[in-house]
Amino acid sequence: MSPANLASPLPHLSAAAPLDLLADFPAIPAGWSYLDTAATSQKPQAVIDAITRGYGETYATVHRGVYQRSADMTLAYEAARTRVARFIGGRPEEIVFVRGATEGINLVAECWAATRLQAGDRILLSQLEHHSNIVPWQMAAERVGAAIDVVPLTPDHRIDLDAMARILTDRHKLVALAHVSNVLGSVLDAKRATELAHGVGATILIDGCQAVPRLPVDVADIGCDFYVFSGHKLYGPTGIGVLWGRAELLERMPPYQGGGSMIDRVSFERTTYAPPPTRFEAGTPHIVGALGLHAAINYVDAIGLDRIHAHETALVRETRAALAGLNSVRLFGPEDAAGIVSFAVEGVHPHDVGTILDEARVAIRAGHHCAQPLMETLDVPATARASFGVYNGPADVAALVAGIERVTRIFG
Repeated sequence: MSPANLASPLPHLSAAAPLDLLADFPAIPAGWSYLDTAATSQKPQAVIDAITRGYGETYATVHRGVYQRSADMTLAYEAARTRVARFIGGRPEEIVFVRGATEGINLVAECWAATRLQAGDRILLSQLEHHSNIVPWQMAAERVGAAIDVVPLTPDHRIDLDAMARILTDRHKLVALAHVSNVLGSVLDAKRATELAHGVGATILIDGCQAVPRLPVDVADIGCDFYVFSGHKLYGPTGIGVLWGRAELLERMPPYQGGGSMIDRVSFERTTYAPPPTRFEAGTPHIVGALGLHAAINYVDAIGLDRIHAHETALVRETRAALAGLNSVRLFGPEDAAGIVSFAVEGVHPHDVGTILDEARVAIRAGHHCAQPLMETLDVPATARASFGVYNGPADVAALVAGIERVTRIFG
C-alpha cells in the first residue's frame, strides 16, 4: 500500500470496529506479543515500502543536484517537511529534521540557551522526565551557572501543575516537560503548563515522543515554544525526528553544527548562515528517513489518532484491571494512562519478569527506562513496562497476564 493511498481510512477498518492491523506489520510473527512500543514501534508495510522505494528506485541527493531525479527527491523531502507541519499544526519553516527527540532537545539546550540563559536563571523540569529531557538542561545550566528546579507528581503520578504554579518565578527562563510519560503513561495538560510558563515569561519545550503516536497534537493550540518527537516511536524509521520551534525563536538562534547546506555564503574571513530550518540541518540529511516518516504519518492519520487512543486506552484498562486482581503486583501511573502500563511483581526483579515473559513470547521492557530520578520517586530500582500499539489486541493482554501469573507461581 503506497502512502498516497493512505489519505483516507484504511480499507480493512470500519469506524466502530476495534483495530485489527496486525497483518500490516511483517516483523510481528503469529503468537508473539510485542509490548515494547514505548521504546520503539514496529513498522507497517507502507513505511517499509516507502523506504524501499526511496533507496531502490528514486534515490538521489537533495538540495544540490541539477538533474531531474535530485530535483524530484528534493520535492519529496520537502513534502515530508510540509506533511510533518500539517500533522502537528505548525508551518514548514518551523520544522527542523533531526536524528530524534534527543538531538532536538540538545539543539535547543545548546542554541537557545547560548543566547538566553544567564547565571542565576532557573530551569524547571518534572520528576518523571526521560534522561534526554534532563541531562541536556543540566549541561546548559552548568555552562552558565543556572539552576534546576523539579516539579513533583500528584498521588496518581501526574505532573502536579498546581505545584508548578507555586514553584514558578520570573527567574525561570525555561520549562521542559514530557507530554506523555514514557514510564507511567500519564498525560500532561500541555496547554495549561504552557500558560503557567508564559505567565512568568518562561519559554517552554514539550517532549512529545510518547504523545504523537497516540494523541492529536496541535502546537498552535497548545501555544508552546518548542515541541520534539522521534520518528521511530511513530511507526517510522530510526534516525529521523522533528524539532518544531516558533519561527521567531528559531530566527534568533545560532547554528547547532557547521557544514554544508546550512550556509548562505562562506569565505575564510566570514560565514553567513541560511535561515531556519536549513540553518540547523548541516550536512546531507537522512533523506529516506524523511520519506519513511511521511509514510508513517499518513498511516496513523488514516487510522485516526482518536481511534488509536481509544484502542490503546481500552487495552490499558483491561490490563490494569487484570493485574490489579493479582495480590503480588503493584501498578504505577494513573488509571487513564496513555498506552503504557508499568508494574512491579513483589519479590521479583523486573529483569526476571521480562525474561520469563520472553520465554512465553511476550516482549516487554524492564529497567529504569532512562528515568532514574523517577525510579527514586517511586522508591523502586526498576519497573516492568508493557506498552501498546495499533497492532496489539486482547490476545496480547491475555498473554501478558498469563505470563505474569506464571511469574508469581515460580517465585511465590
